[in-house]
Amino acid sequence: MKKFTTLLIGMCIMSVFYQSAADTNDDKRIYFAGGCFWGVEEYFSRIPGVTKAISGYANGNTENPSYEEVCSGESGFAETVLVTYNPQKISLSKLVNYYFNIIDPTSINKQGNDTGPQYRTGIYYTDNKEEKIISEIIVDIQKKYSKKIVVEILPCKNFYKAEEYHQNYLKKNPNGYCHISLESLNKIYSNSIFDSSRFKKPDIETIKKSISEEFYSITQHDSTEKPFTGKYWNNKKFGIYVDIVTGEPLFSSKDKFDSGTGWPSFTKPIDNSVVIHKQDTSHGMERTEVRSRIGNSHLGHVFDDGLKAKGGMRYCINSGSLRFIPLEKMEEEGYSEFIQYVQ
Repeated sequence: MKKFTTLLIGMCIMSVFYQSAADTNDDKRIYFAGGCFWGVEEYFSRIPGVTKAISGYANGNTENPSYEEVCSGESGFAETVLVTYNPQKISLSKLVNYYFNIIDPTSINKQGNDTGPQYRTGIYYTDNKEEKIISEIIVDIQKKYSKKIVVEILPCKNFYKAEEYHQNYLKKNPNGYCHISLESLNKIYSNSIFDSSRFKKPDIETIKKSISEEFYSITQHDSTEKPFTGKYWNNKKFGIYVDIVTGEPLFSSKDKFDSGTGWPSFTKPIDNSVVIHKQDTSHGMERTEVRSRIGNSHLGHVFDDGLKAKGGMRYCINSGSLRFIPLEKMEEEGYSEFIQYVQ
């Protein structure tokens, strides 16, 4: 009885912790299990309207399980991603439909090359009203399959954050294992405010004429400006930073912080859909390069030594790859809908 009481208290504590984290700014949360959580986390983190994606373990039978315990298949836990989202920007229905783009809903305890009960599929909710929404979507999706859909639809009875090395795994390791295809994100992006058709990459000659030789070298030939020399490393004004080549919004002053490195540093992009992560092995180092989505401009690199309270990521960006638009000029320059990401 004492052990059960301790377990129950642990579950309640975890529930309260994630409740308070999710409720900030009226955000909501839902839990998706879909095989290896590395790819599931990366997928949902890139969807506009999702504010956070955390890899962890859900609906198991013990307290604070380790990765090894979960991999044993005996803990009852499923590798699960906690998705925190802004319901004003994306609905639960859309998130659930997007989830079915990346799983085989008829497969039991197997997704991709991964097998075992820890890789089962499931949608775990915290509000009973959500069960009806999820179930209605499944009834509709079932029409596309001859086999029965076996995705668990259950309340989330507990959730524990996975070890730190699992968080943002594919951002840290762009060529790491991923059992799902991220290509379906392209269709999602085309229907968002980050619609790629809004911004175009000019031809090379136009780019050469529109920016300085130094900025051209940074964006087109992957060079790096010297620390403490860029015009934005110490900029503290409110506004957005856009791709100097295409004008596409990339970062917000709201997410900028002083890393002490001499380059502009951000905890995250204005939305994960606008940047591309690539493995960079140049100069005898292993790093993760960051490039802009539309312009394919070299921006800088991302590291995992940032502010822990803000997710731990540090996007280290060249000033020469950016153009800053002050808050008071955003409407004038056609970026009024992005003011919400600054204030």
